[in-house]
Amino acid sequence: MNPPVIDTPIGRLLVRADRAGLTHIKFEDEPCAATLPPLAPDADGRLLEEARRQLDAYFAGSLRRFDLPLAACGTPFRREVWNALTTIGFGESTHYGVLAARIGRPRAVRAVGAANGANPLSIVVPCHRVIGHDGALTGYSGGVSRKRWLLDHEAALARV
Repeated sequence: MNPPVIDTPIGRLLVRADRAGLTHIKFEDEPCAATLPPLAPDADGRLLEEARRQLDAYFAGSLRRFDLPLAACGTPFRREVWNALTTIGFGESTHYGVLAARIGRPRAVRAVGAANGANPLSIVVPCHRVIGHDGALTGYSGGVSRKRWLLDHEAALARV
């Protein structure tokens, strides 16, 4: 089975999975994309097709919350941050400090930022919804222009 590539309005996404769930979703032109692990031989083809369907629906504006099994590897702290990211509502944004407080670690703002930056599941785990405390768009592994597009896309649909 070839690793899935999903065409989106803002670039091609590479998707990786194992039998437990999705492990990586990254834009093809991200520097780290070249080092993504190969698709696991036991990856579920139905899961990969469902990921494609849900990502297509998200970009078409008909899906606001993903329902996919996730199996990203990370430290317990990173997984806690990534889980908290999934609670940020569609069309909303938050700050690193708010996210740190949400997980009960209000002084861990920088560590939360680092975990956010290490998110291996772009879009599905919506790290693009975290912005600087002053409202500035901070880094995004897919590029700040893509982050702006994703936030604008969600904001426009949330108003409908």
